[in-house]
This record gives sequence, structure tokens and C-alpha cells, in this order.
Amino acid sequence: MQAVSKRVGRQYLTQSSSISSLKSIYPLSDHYYGADRPKYGSTLATKGVGHLVRKGTGGRSSVSGIVAAVFGSTGFLGRYLVQQLAKMGSQVLVPFRGSEDSHRHLKLMGDLGQIVPMKYNPRDEDSIKAVMAKANVVINLIGRDYETRNFSFEEVNHSMAQQLATISKEHGGIMRFIQVSCLGASSSSPSRFLRTKAAAEEAVLSELPEATILRPAVMVGTEDRILNRWAFFAKKYGFLPLVGDGSTKFQPVYVVDVAGAIVAALKDDGTSMGKIYELGGPEVFTMHQLAELMFDTIREWPRYVKVPLPIAKAMGAPREILLNKVPFPLPNPEIFNRDQILAQETDTLVSENALTFNDLGLVPHKLKGYPIEFLIQFRKGGPNYGSTVSERVSPDAWP
Repeated sequence: MQAVSKRVGRQYLTQSSSISSLKSIYPLSDHYYGADRPKYGSTLATKGVGHLVRKGTGGRSSVSGIVAAVFGSTGFLGRYLVQQLAKMGSQVLVPFRGSEDSHRHLKLMGDLGQIVPMKYNPRDEDSIKAVMAKANVVINLIGRDYETRNFSFEEVNHSMAQQLATISKEHGGIMRFIQVSCLGASSSSPSRFLRTKAAAEEAVLSELPEATILRPAVMVGTEDRILNRWAFFAKKYGFLPLVGDGSTKFQPVYVVDVAGAIVAALKDDGTSMGKIYELGGPEVFTMHQLAELMFDTIREWPRYVKVPLPIAKAMGAPREILLNKVPFPLPNPEIFNRDQILAQETDTLVSENALTFNDLGLVPHKLKGYPIEFLIQFRKGGPNYGSTVSERVSPDAWP
């Protein structure tokens, strides 16, 4: 037994000497994983949250140090923003007010525990504070282009943004606040939607002058509310109504580019703080040209019915008149949304001297190609079936 104990003791001493030699080469500390280690101290920049990667190589399983409360994350733009934030290792707080299914698709976008759904009520200030409690970034995507019996333009687009800015200011630990507005927002616009968006910008900047305002144009993507509606209407009824003569100009933008712009503004060294960016696509379309592109993609013969502005307004007026006067909810407007029709009376283009994608170091995609490839689902018989552009020859031209 003594011989065995001596042999074990010699082995332990040998291992201890080897460990000490390793320590001399690679210094180790008992507090390496402790919170008091300088490596794990807060690296939040005083002018933004740029360069916050604290652990890992910057991928999905890393820890970027960003804890973002994304209000409106269950919407169209929200799913693309959550995906880009989660891809860089950020923790995303997902406030939702609907059912448990409303956020289910977002949980797969981040690593385990990085996508955190939180039930909240936009009219309950305490529930909003609970969402923001551990966040250092607040991004407001809340917005609606039509009214309902429960939520007006003023409450959704203006009051909620102002409330988020006020709570963020009281929070004290919010390093960045990003407000997503809308291109064409103006206090003099005939559209109430655009007027309330302009009022929200003013309210946010009055509370947080260092907030970043982003004004995206009409967004196009797999779940968009313009090309999908047009294609569905054209397939169902065989024609597409064009408000006016279809000559109104605008700059539709790919939704992934808008999400990328938000992340770029979030990751910079603070140069985007207190600034307003107008995010329009690289091409200018008229309503008629965009409809032609839609028909070309779904491989259908273009058929239009041009609806004069006064008639289009009259068709959209009954819903606004009856909205709060009937004891039941009315259908959501699709093509004839009176407020959108008012907004389409003037061109919606990026201002000449405005800050754009280029100032964020990004180049937006052109629409033709991948950004509208989702429209092939509307081709009759499948993606490879239907008439092509070269086959659209008038029978009168045949010999």
C-alpha cells in the first residue's frame, strides 16, 4: 500500500508540475468566467451600440451584446429584422398581443433562448416597461395603413410611438432607439396615415433627439401588401383596377434591404443617431409599370380597368363612414383603401438631398428577379406554366 501511495503521489506531483508549466505559458485565472473579469464587463458604447460583439465569431451562436426589443416584430418587416438580428447573435425580445401562433415562426430564427416572446398590451404601460426592462435597444415597427374599430391611425402610428420614446427615455439604459416611419410622411399630406407618421417622428425626436428615423418606401417581398393583392385580384377577377391613370410615381424597395438598413444603423459608431434616412429602391416605377411587371411575372395577359380618382375615393368612403357606426367589424380594405388613394394623388420619391442606403453603406436590390420571384405561385398550372412575353402576340398580327 505504501508503494502504491508513493507511486500515486509521484504521478500527482508530475501532473502538478506539468500544470504549473502550462500556466507559465498560458496564464489561467480562477475568475476567468466571473462577471468581474474585464473581458465580460459592459462594452456598450456611449454613442450607440456599435462593435458590441463580446463572445464568439459573430454568427448565430455568438453573443453580440445587443438585447433588442422589437415592437411590431410579428408583422411583415419584423420577421426579416428579427432574422438578421438573430443571425448575428443578438437577443430579440418579441412583444406580441395576439395568440401564441403569432410569433411561432420567429423562434426558429435564433439560437436557444435568443428569441424571447413576451405577451404585452400596447395600452398597458406596465407591460411595455416589462418588455423593455432588460433591453438596450428599442426598435419600433408598429404601424397600420388602415383603421379598425379598436385602433385609430392616431393611436397606432402616433401615440404608441410617443409612448415608447417616453418609456425609453425614463429607462435610462436604452442606447439606441430606431423609429420606422414611412416615405412621404408629412404634416401637410392629404393622407391621415402619412400625417400621423409625421407626428410620430416629431414626438420621438422631441423625447429622444438622438433617435434614428427610417422612412422606407412601399416594401415588396414574399408577404407584401401590394403585389400579392394585385396578383390575387387579377387571378380572381381577370383584371386589375388602376386608380387614376396609373401615372403616380414611387420607389418600391425590397423588404430585406430595409431590415439590413436597420441593422446597419444599429451597428454603426453613432453616426446615424439623430438623423432621418429615406429608403427607396434604385428604380422609379409608375403604378402602371409595376402592374406590368406583376403581370409579366405571373404570365398573364395584362387587363386593366382605370378608375378615376373621384370614383375610387367614393368606393372607399363607405368603410370609413360606417367604421364606428355599426356594431360589427368591417372587412379590411384591399384595393380601395381611401386613405391610400389620397396618398397616391402625389408622387412618393426620395428627396434630392436626403440620406439614403448609400449613407448606411448598402446598395438596394432591383425588383426584377429574386425580390418578386414569390409571384410565380400565382402562375396557373405551376411555376413553369403559362404564356411568356414572347408568346403574347396579337392574333391580328398573324399572317
